[in-house]
Amino acid sequence: MKPILAVPTNIITGFLGTGKTSAILHLLKHKPANERWAVLVNEFGEIGVDGSLFEGQHSKEQGVFVSEVPGGCMCCTAGLPMQIGLNALLKKARPDRLLIEPTGLGHPIEVLNILSGENYKKSISLQQIITLVDARNLADIRYTQHETFNQQISIADVLLGNKADLYQEEDKARLHEYAKSKAAAHVKVLFTEQGVIDPFILNGQTQAQFTAEEPHFHKSNKPSLSDIPIPECGFVKAENKGEGFKSIGWRFSPQKVFDRQKLFAFFRTLQNVERMKAVFISQHGPLGYNLTKDGFTEMDLDETTESRIEIIAVETKPSWEAALLNCII
Repeated sequence: MKPILAVPTNIITGFLGTGKTSAILHLLKHKPANERWAVLVNEFGEIGVDGSLFEGQHSKEQGVFVSEVPGGCMCCTAGLPMQIGLNALLKKARPDRLLIEPTGLGHPIEVLNILSGENYKKSISLQQIITLVDARNLADIRYTQHETFNQQISIADVLLGNKADLYQEEDKARLHEYAKSKAAAHVKVLFTEQGVIDPFILNGQTQAQFTAEEPHFHKSNKPSLSDIPIPECGFVKAENKGEGFKSIGWRFSPQKVFDRQKLFAFFRTLQNVERMKAVFISQHGPLGYNLTKDGFTEMDLDETTESRIEIIAVETKPSWEAALLNCII
């Protein structure tokens, strides 16, 4: 078998709720039919949902291969979770292009360190790094003083102001000014809506310059809850916290079928939530959901093996579990 050499690879990063998943889904829709693309996605929560959303709309038969590294930052503990997932994905997919989506609360410079290291010197060709930003957040010190937010901007080749249809004119000007102080000199500042990215901007070697930082470590040695067997009660719950946010998520056995209208009623109760993503087996078939402060979307999925939901907020509520269980038919 031929060695895997110089796979064009793009990091697509951005803070919570900037539209990274929508952007990747748009790119996958415009993938050349004769190419195989791979997506490695990391989520802050312990229950992976993004992988199910991607796989629910794009299949291996369409040339799309997805792997997920749930549970926070894919680069921690010396990058082992990321490297294990990435090595398996490259071997399985042998892709013509690789897209990597770090969690919005992860450390992108460490991801860049790993991909630029000796282990991937031959197999990966780092291309343009795309950072999605909601420019409205630049008026909020919770973002501008957040180390991860500024890291994401500092490594960008392309700084993409997403959700531009919701901006005031000063928001665009503010992003240009912020880029002058926080981004690299070569960065291109562009604007878009609903995560629409021209695939052409993926091409070209990255010019990112970075100073290697010491890798950080999580003390937890618990196994991933994304794949463990579901117990007799019919669900698994997992929680995580860090970078000023908390996550709570559930996996439900495939036998649990959810009432669509009750789910809608539950979603309406989610106030002050930074982000919610979910896939559910319903009486109407498999459905995907995405909730941010800007809106709520529902999408039909081709399939999903089980129901999953992940909620990220500054504070989570114990009452959510009983409300979710009440949605089961």
